[in-house]
Amino acid sequence: MFDSLLIANRGEIACRVIRTARRLGIRTIAVYSEADARSRHVAMADRAVAIGPAPARESYLSIAAVLKAAKEAGAQAIHPGYGFLSENADFAQACQAAGIVFVGPPVEAIRIMGSKSESKRLMEKAGVPLVPGYHGTDQSDATLAEAARAIGFPVLVKASAGGGGKGMRVVREVQGLAEAIAGARREAKAAFGDDSLLVEKYLDRPRHVEIQIFADGQGRVVHLFERDCSLQRRHQKVIEEAPAPGLDPNLRASMGRAAVAAAAAVGYVGAGTVEFLKAADGSFYFIEMNTRLQVEHPVTEMITGQDLVEWQLRVAAGEPLPLQQNELAIKGHAFEARIYAEDPARDFLPATGRLVHLRPPTEGPHVRVDTGVGSGDEISIHYDPMIAKLICWDADRNRALQRLKAALADYQVVGVATNLAFLGSVAAHPAFAEGAVDTGFFERHKADLFPEPGPASERVLALASLDVLLERAAEAEAAARQSSDPHSPWHTTSGWRLNDDNHHVLIFKDGATEHRLTLHYRPQGWVMDLPSGPLRVNGVLDADGTLRADLGGIRLAATVIRHGDERVVMGLGPSHRLILFDPAAQAAESEAQGGSLVAPMPGKVTQVFVKAGDRVARGAPLLVIEAMKMEHTIRAPADGVVAKLNFAPGDQASDGDVLLAFADEEGG
Repeated sequence: MFDSLLIANRGEIACRVIRTARRLGIRTIAVYSEADARSRHVAMADRAVAIGPAPARESYLSIAAVLKAAKEAGAQAIHPGYGFLSENADFAQACQAAGIVFVGPPVEAIRIMGSKSESKRLMEKAGVPLVPGYHGTDQSDATLAEAARAIGFPVLVKASAGGGGKGMRVVREVQGLAEAIAGARREAKAAFGDDSLLVEKYLDRPRHVEIQIFADGQGRVVHLFERDCSLQRRHQKVIEEAPAPGLDPNLRASMGRAAVAAAAAVGYVGAGTVEFLKAADGSFYFIEMNTRLQVEHPVTEMITGQDLVEWQLRVAAGEPLPLQQNELAIKGHAFEARIYAEDPARDFLPATGRLVHLRPPTEGPHVRVDTGVGSGDEISIHYDPMIAKLICWDADRNRALQRLKAALADYQVVGVATNLAFLGSVAAHPAFAEGAVDTGFFERHKADLFPEPGPASERVLALASLDVLLERAAEAEAAARQSSDPHSPWHTTSGWRLNDDNHHVLIFKDGATEHRLTLHYRPQGWVMDLPSGPLRVNGVLDADGTLRADLGGIRLAATVIRHGDERVVMGLGPSHRLILFDPAAQAAESEAQGGSLVAPMPGKVTQVFVKAGDRVARGAPLLVIEAMKMEHTIRAPADGVVAKLNFAPGDQASDGDVLLAFADEEGG
């Protein structure tokens, strides 16, 4: 076994490889772009080497940069992960020429299987069943059109090189064929630098079933059973499971034998995946072979108890396969849900931004989270928007699905749009529970899986309101500790008023709906006026941010994330986003003139949170004004230093009065 390994990748797969390598006592070397300097995989590795600017073509896709880093760090082997250079035959060849072990298959196997047309010609010779189609070298439009007519519509026109749904068109009638060929050519050329196409019979409602294979340098090949990857959007997988639901044991054995034959035909070594389309009548057809570790490999690990990265490293070091076919067995069932920064309601448009809050479910024997990011990290425009892979296992499919639903409900992400709610809808769908999956599942159940977001429930509003009151209480306590009179009633947030009802009025924006809520202070908490009647609310915030609330005698735990004026309520099913609307603060920001802050309306100053000389950040609470029986927190319109306070608690301010002045830092 080699003692040093460079991981030519980033994100969750780099972290995944590092964990296994560390367990085996192998020194790890990470590479990173300028955008990834503070990434998790960089921190995890024993050593990290910068390889270039953020764009992948100038860093992670640069063979020269990766090999330079490997030589400088003294790496004996390179693991390519998946994506980037993992299926690049030139990279594998360059590693070999540099005397560095490439943790992957032989160069020729990558070349052959990297061409859909060439691989299918080889599979046909090996007796592996193929979808009826044309995979020839004559790429004229006339030849492709003639092949499509001979096969019979509908047909699938797709790029011979690459994958991920790029350069792929479904053509249901001859009138759309010419346009589909032209479009597929353009997309294939742009994505892969190769505009070669193939034409195949298009199967309606097939299942996408793939077989995990492994081969060693001594000529042994085994399969580690199948995964069902039928649930896809834009031809990319979203939820995978192993074993495939409802697959007949005889069919499983037949597919396994075909996959082993495919690997043997190309002289394969290492980890690979042979992908098939399974028709409703039980027939199956070879699609392609991925000459790398798959994103969804964890579900195979969960049902076999094997570490596939360890297998990769041992085989690359020249060791035989750890187990033979008769020693492998399926135990239980596993699901993998890919959590992406994307907006399902906008055709899964990728999202970017900072992960303001990220809390995965608790890991254990039944729940695993593979990720490369944490709270505060950025989802950038440069790389895949995957946040994590959530993997759940149990003794059977029903119990594993229950684990998945619970873990998705516990996953908390704030700061970017995600597909979490969509994944929860899929996991809860009756057809999915029955195992009635195929590649058209999302489209067929679109109305169920993309529901219009409902209004905030009274419980959500109560939790958001309680969080605001607890935040104000904390701010008041902090102000009291700095005050010369910490026992002054003006530092309380009980809603105390001289000769008046003790109350708070909060306004939340819920999409286009505005909720105006009044909460009355009582010795044991607050009473909230709701359409259904008064509700007694109380609660505390734990150190980890969990809100433990008592709502009318019902005790529950939730999380309310504050992000500017946003309150994101989580823990009651799908998260709900509310905007705390403060018209006075909004007006105050626009009224801030000449380094001063003016009163947006006549009212009484009830609380002051700052003193002269304090440096404040934009959005920080400065003081509270009560007007028209509503409290308005006046916040700093920009970063600055308080120069002078003109009002104290209890003072009456008129509309336009200067409440406080900011220092002119440029002028001293």
